[in-house]
Amino acid sequence: MATKWARVRHIGPDLRLEAETGSGHRLVLDTLAGGGGPGPSELLLVAQAGCTAMDVASILAKKRQSVTSYEVEVTGVARDEPPPHVYTRIDVVHRVTGPAVEEVAVRRAIELSATKYCTVTGQLASGVAEIHHRYVIRRGEGDEATIEGEVVVTGPGESPDALGQRAAGSAA
Repeated sequence: MATKWARVRHIGPDLRLEAETGSGHRLVLDTLAGGGGPGPSELLLVAQAGCTAMDVASILAKKRQSVTSYEVEVTGVARDEPPPHVYTRIDVVHRVTGPAVEEVAVRRAIELSATKYCTVTGQLASGVAEIHHRYVIRRGEGDEATIEGEVVVTGPGESPDALGQRAAGSAA
């Protein structure tokens, strides 16, 4: 099994964060009001678009399709209430341009990405992930942890409404 990681650090002002990935890349996340970078839920849509675009572009190249332009647009509809504001629908639109691109090749490439290859699609569509929410509290600047623990495990296939009910029950 491959293990990947990401780390996010608060850099301010307000809720601005810097993310670092295990592959050595960095990016800034922010709120809409802060304007310093995309928000976390927007990055889910970016991940969806990037994952399927890489699959489809690769498959079309293997099928020797002459693509001159290709883009993927992902739109997510998130519920307003109650929190969490999960996506209830995600639409993925592939725009392919080429002088002799075959529709059957495009359809098959998208199908293979959606049903077999795209990790992000599989993750979002399956709800199989078990997510462990843990904490480590340090009392100083050193690396030595003074307090750590697990708060809750969510998933797999857990209803977002159940998450809200769980939070309301623990606040009592």
